[in-house]
Amino acid sequence: MSTDSDSGSDEASAVRQRHRDAADEVVPEQTGLFIDGEFGAAAGGETFDTVDPTTGEVLASVARGREADVDRAVEAAWTAFEETWSDYSAGRRQRVLTAIADTIEEHTDELARLESLDNGKPVSEAKIDVRGAAEQFRYFAGVVRENPGETMNAGSRYGQVITEPYGVVGQVIPWNFPLLMASWKLAPALAAGNCTVLKPAEQTPLSALRLAELVGDTVPDGVVNVVPGYGEEAGAAVTGHPDVRKVAFTGSTAVGKQVMKSAADTVTDVTLELGGKSPVVVFPDVDVSTAVRLVSSAIFYNTGECCEAGSRLFVHDDVADDLLEGLVAAVDDMTIGDPLDEDTDLGPKVSREQVDRTMEYLDAAREEGGEFLAGGGQPDDEALAEGCYVEPTLVEGLDHDSTPAQEEIFGPVLTVFRWDDYDEMMELANDVDYGLAGGVITDDITKANRAARDIEAGYIWVNSYHDLVPGLPFGGYKQSGIGRELSAETLDHYRQTKTINLSLR
Repeated sequence: MSTDSDSGSDEASAVRQRHRDAADEVVPEQTGLFIDGEFGAAAGGETFDTVDPTTGEVLASVARGREADVDRAVEAAWTAFEETWSDYSAGRRQRVLTAIADTIEEHTDELARLESLDNGKPVSEAKIDVRGAAEQFRYFAGVVRENPGETMNAGSRYGQVITEPYGVVGQVIPWNFPLLMASWKLAPALAAGNCTVLKPAEQTPLSALRLAELVGDTVPDGVVNVVPGYGEEAGAAVTGHPDVRKVAFTGSTAVGKQVMKSAADTVTDVTLELGGKSPVVVFPDVDVSTAVRLVSSAIFYNTGECCEAGSRLFVHDDVADDLLEGLVAAVDDMTIGDPLDEDTDLGPKVSREQVDRTMEYLDAAREEGGEFLAGGGQPDDEALAEGCYVEPTLVEGLDHDSTPAQEEIFGPVLTVFRWDDYDEMMELANDVDYGLAGGVITDDITKANRAARDIEAGYIWVNSYHDLVPGLPFGGYKQSGIGRELSAETLDHYRQTKTINLSLR
């Protein structure tokens, strides 16, 4: 495992200065609430700091929204819906979404660097996220006209079935893919004809605010409102608001349950994309080098901070030794360092809190008899001491019912299990509360098809991982959520059905 440099404090100073210079260039000046087309202070005048997880330095002070601010945003959204947005034809909304996609693409480098500063993800991965965000708006611009409805003639009656937007929807997004998750929520909501109140994660509010600033002249005032703040304040106010007709949330399963309870008070429709503990199943016929690449990407991409991360490896005995040897070598070759460096493979976690959480799971793995094949702690390089870094980790020898094997760690930690009996392996693969995703690696199409069908999860990759294609629905089974994103089907989650039964007599 390598780091950016062995020069210790000199390199740390260089990283700090590099991040300060980048912040001067890309951190937006507008960090207030974005309501009714304007940036402004929170009603209480409060702010909170958003911190660079690489250096620990404050990037910006951001307006701290609370219930009164959410009330104002919801009111602005309803006014925009009733007076402006509901009159936009599908074709006109299509042009707005296309313009948003164009704007995001034009600012790819800026937005990627901003994401890297605020979240800690390597800038090379942040560019993928930004391009993905643009693609979401472009995809939903393409399907925005898909609202045909139905008609039927039943003797003396004539029936119509149509769909209509909810009006105002509330959307709460996580910190692991800030801009991308904003696009997953905003694009289908706008395509379906709704206005929105978006609450970004308090750890990473900057890209959503910058997006609002960039598209402020493209989207009518009040159609998109962004209220940063803490989950228990602004987030709870959004998900429990009596005038929000639909709630969409991405985050942990624990918080998702709270969102459901909050929405229940007003019988508000919800879609939830929640946690995961996804299995990756490796069969004995694989090319080991290919399997190493896929398994490594499945767990270590975005520092393991992915809800669909392939965090449980089930590798057949016949290839286990070779595959694990290859994974250890891959970990050793990873560059942990400054996320603004294009050569960095693994950046910091988003916050010190998340570091502590991951370390608690690693301590539990030790206590429960885990054998660490790689990693297991924090880098000891002085150049990384100020950042929120955790080593990429491989741990074997745990019982499958142990805490690190059952719970979502949300970090670069892979738990390894060997198998030789398919049925026993698949029983373990499905023996978790989650069912978001899974991976199958094999050259045998019959085995691939069988395993993909047997894994209890909503999205299965075969001989790939993490490549999400617009048009293919993404979402989970069990406690990994409700509803689907990324596809035309998503529009159904942002529309309500109306039946018109007309008597011809």
